[in-house]
Amino acid sequence: MFVTTAGRTNQVMIEQAKMIAEDLDVPFIDRKKRSVALMQKLQNDACMVVGKERLELFPFGEPEPFFFHPNSAMFRIKRLQRGEHDPFVDACQLKEGMSFLDCTLGLASDSIVASFSVGPKGKVIGLEAEKYLSYIVREGLKKWDAGISEMDEAMRQIEVIHAHCFDYMKSLPNNSVDVVYFDPMFEESILESDGIKALTHLAVYEKFQAEWMEEALRVSKCRVVLKDHYQSERFEQFGFLQLRRKTAKFHFGILEK
Repeated sequence: MFVTTAGRTNQVMIEQAKMIAEDLDVPFIDRKKRSVALMQKLQNDACMVVGKERLELFPFGEPEPFFFHPNSAMFRIKRLQRGEHDPFVDACQLKEGMSFLDCTLGLASDSIVASFSVGPKGKVIGLEAEKYLSYIVREGLKKWDAGISEMDEAMRQIEVIHAHCFDYMKSLPNNSVDVVYFDPMFEESILESDGIKALTHLAVYEKFQAEWMEEALRVSKCRVVLKDHYQSERFEQFGFLQLRRKTAKFHFGILEK
């Protein structure tokens, strides 16, 4: 990985790029009017570009960048504000003041909705095993302006941690988090959505392990929730109560403590 600026740059963007490079312990390389493709070819590496509006991540060999966007969270929160239901919130049974651990943060869409649901007295932690993805999402959550003050507050409240879920959960005491959440479907969504195909080379692909579930049950106070394909064997394998939805290709599973 290396960091550079957008083609039309200024001293503020250059200083910001240098700061990000220092944060990530990677080189800063002056743009010098070169294309991102040429710079990547010369460096043989992925690239993070600091622009005026946003931070973009170009995986090596990918022409399209990844950048943070709250995706479905915006319209889901608008629905909740109208008093409508959200299947994810219902499955997690989220209430004000609860704590929520997202073991597969990805683009943080579910964590944003969780943060909105638990409110300022609640706590949401999102774990992302991929270093650069976690950085982009953390910075995006700090700066994105949704035009909905409650949603902006919810995004700022999320604590993003670069860590593998198993390693992080091992550090937690028993019954320390109300809800522990897994979304292996995130991997499939990368392959299906044009907007985030660039993440195919970044996301951490790893088989779901039984020891993760053991840790999740240990640290959860109320329940463990799994979002997965409706035909997934993981619901039965780990003893989840599968909440079936006729028109949805993904279902939620619940393990009550």
